[in-house]
Amino acid sequence: MTDLKPVRVFLEVAAEKSFAQAARNLAMTPASVTRIVARLEQDLGQQLLVRTSRQVALTAAGARVAARFGPIVADFDRAAADLDRALRPDRGVLSVNVPMSLGQRLMPGLISAFRLAYPNVQLKVTLADRLIDILKEEVDLAIRISAPPTDKSTIWRRICAVPRHVVAAPALFDRVPRPATPGALNPALCLSYSGSGTAEHWHFARNGEARSITAGKDVICNNGDVLLGLACDGVGMTLLPDFLTVEALASGAVEHVLPEWEVAPLSLGIFYPPYDTLPPLVATFTEFFEAYLQDEAGFDFRPARRSE
Repeated sequence: MTDLKPVRVFLEVAAEKSFAQAARNLAMTPASVTRIVARLEQDLGQQLLVRTSRQVALTAAGARVAARFGPIVADFDRAAADLDRALRPDRGVLSVNVPMSLGQRLMPGLISAFRLAYPNVQLKVTLADRLIDILKEEVDLAIRISAPPTDKSTIWRRICAVPRHVVAAPALFDRVPRPATPGALNPALCLSYSGSGTAEHWHFARNGEARSITAGKDVICNNGDVLLGLACDGVGMTLLPDFLTVEALASGAVEHVLPEWEVAPLSLGIFYPPYDTLPPLVATFTEFFEAYLQDEAGFDFRPARRSE
């Protein structure tokens, strides 16, 4: 019973209720699977499976073995994966969470390049605009465009600034006056980006002068692509990161509003669980991510720093 392979094979047969399907899942021959399970039954002195012409079912002894050894094998696999990730910078499983719009634009190219450089790393990438609980959801790192975290148990590494501007379709100003100052903005035409359902606050600065407005409540959305689409349709103005609007600006679908007024950039950063030191695989991905961003249009790359 010191060898996990017979137990793994038995658990796969029990889960699939089929020797043939278990063999396919394990890349083994059905005869090998049958032989290994038979040997396990012989070692235990118990029949574990009942074979019929239609299916495979657990005996009472088999159910007990599966119930006891299933969690043990799962814990062993998790521990092995954790050790692999902790000790090896170029292999293992890495779980990454990315915002929706950024992920759709950035991750296909990044993943393709990363896989070429590190073919032995398995990537699990999820996209979500909400700020996830990095401890509860068991991700190795989360990429976010935000302010630094307020949770002191979370490690935050700033990667680069993310410039942003108010944009609108030129056609919008065929029916409403073009604003010359932030105070001239009509809040009803200012589309809010918010995950909480509350109106967004826009802060402008120019030559030491500061102005702020509260965007409208008529349209509040937590996705930048949706807001960009509304802006392109002439529904209103919206404040978005440049990486979202670069193509629409180039095509003339939108233009900058109040271009002489600056809006403070956001920060693109990586959130980590409270590691004492970054595991080698996490550090490898972080370094690759930073290097990749330096070649991406729309990002104002600056030296990274870590904050806790």
